Amino acid sequence: MTPLFLYDTTLRDGTQREDISLSVEDKLTIAHRLAAFGMHYIECGWPGSNPKDAEFFARARRMNLPARLCAFGRTRHANATCDSDANLRALIESDTPAVTLVGKTWDYHVTHVLNATLEENLAMIRDSVAWMKARGREVIFDAEHFYDGYNAHPDYALAALAAAHEAGADWLALCETNGGKLPWEVEAITRTVAERLPGAKLGVHCHNDTGCAVANSLAAVRAGASMVQGTINGYGERVGNADLVTLLPNLQLKMGFDVLPQERLRDLTGLSRFVAEVANLKHDDHQPYTGHSAFAHKGGIHVAAILKSPDTYQHIDPERVGNEMRSVTSELSGRGNLQLQAQRMGLDLNNEAAQHVLSQIKRLEHEGFTFEAAEASVELMFHRLNADYVRPFELMDYFVITERRHGRGLLAEATVKVKVGGEVKFTAAEGNGPVNALATALQNALVDVYPVLRSVRLTDYKVRILDGVAGTAANTRVLIDFQAGEEGWTTVGASANIIDASWRALSDSMEYALVRLGEARS
Repeated sequence: MTPLFLYDTTLRDGTQREDISLSVEDKLTIAHRLAAFGMHYIECGWPGSNPKDAEFFARARRMNLPARLCAFGRTRHANATCDSDANLRALIESDTPAVTLVGKTWDYHVTHVLNATLEENLAMIRDSVAWMKARGREVIFDAEHFYDGYNAHPDYALAALAAAHEAGADWLALCETNGGKLPWEVEAITRTVAERLPGAKLGVHCHNDTGCAVANSLAAVRAGASMVQGTINGYGERVGNADLVTLLPNLQLKMGFDVLPQERLRDLTGLSRFVAEVANLKHDDHQPYTGHSAFAHKGGIHVAAILKSPDTYQHIDPERVGNEMRSVTSELSGRGNLQLQAQRMGLDLNNEAAQHVLSQIKRLEHEGFTFEAAEASVELMFHRLNADYVRPFELMDYFVITERRHGRGLLAEATVKVKVGGEVKFTAAEGNGPVNALATALQNALVDVYPVLRSVRLTDYKVRILDGVAGTAANTRVLIDFQAGEEGWTTVGASANIIDASWRALSDSMEYALVRLGEARS
């Protein structure tokens, strides 16, 4: 089977996504992780376009990464020479072993965007590729708008590819730049190119404007492409690029290509989430293969089946891509969901206990709670069933006041009274809002007895009105995220009063923290 090569353009095309801005340090960090993962080619940026990319290349060449770094640029200007072209010189100065040259293959773009003649554009392609090859670079020719260009003027689009190929280009990457093609179009056109240029190595670069970037890339591989370009998590301009995180397991686990060693594939989920974290974006819970929900099971019938045989409702073993199977707890759950979740938490839950918790969950969800994202609240239910479990504190009273004071703006104060080991503790705290004040007061009441709680911090707070018609009289659901070190968890509270809903979630979070940090007895 023909070897396949992965070409990552997260650091260039991925950064064209509207809400991504990577620092030089961010790009270096991602490049190091991509190389360690086994990415064959890493396109790092456009060295002639901005100081950030110039600094990146200056530092990256000292890293000795086990991947081929690529600098990206365009063919020479019309009516200019390669020697005088600042863009081409910047590509050479970047000192990467490979360069990617983008050139026009759609006649409409040549005449209306470049304002060049069709023959001059072919000369620009030939000259630029030959100039780079003469300087010892591997050259990937990105045939911009190739599929649209082929539909408009097939002979010219093929002539542009031939110009690059004859000048020595190592790869011809067929770009589906506007993202508007469908898989059967991409497959047919790619197959024609493979037949017309039998000695050329073909790549494919797809955008996701019709939601077909992954499918189009697979179609191109079926037709003869052996390089797949894309980005981690599909980040890219407009709606994104082909997602390498989905493409790689499709190529390897579904189509049978030996792209990377299997042990590397097990780091796919970690890589996907790492890049999202560095880019300061929430990882997509529903992303194929690597999402938090990719192997999550909510329906009781489904969970009962996978407890007997996981492949009844899973297309692969999630461990092959570094993910895990999990059960989602909700009013749709059966006992199997809870037993699977308890097993994952290292707890044993018999049928009677599972039924008890299930009844409790269904009653609470009727009141407005939801436990799909609040696994910490569910785990506490499991612990509280244990006759030996001793709750680490008892909540007695709380009082919260919010007022606007002259010269100090909005101020919130909270007082809480809790019983810890038979001793009643009464504390007060101020905060930038009632929930912050309440959380601080509760934490202050407990830290003298449980110092480990000093490391616990609130990281996110979400509120949802459950009955929009009722307006301010509606029930409120609160989800609160806490973190201690690298570990995070979510708890839930619901009430007609937003402060009371928050209090329930806060107290569960503190109790869960003590369970996880080994301070609660069970």
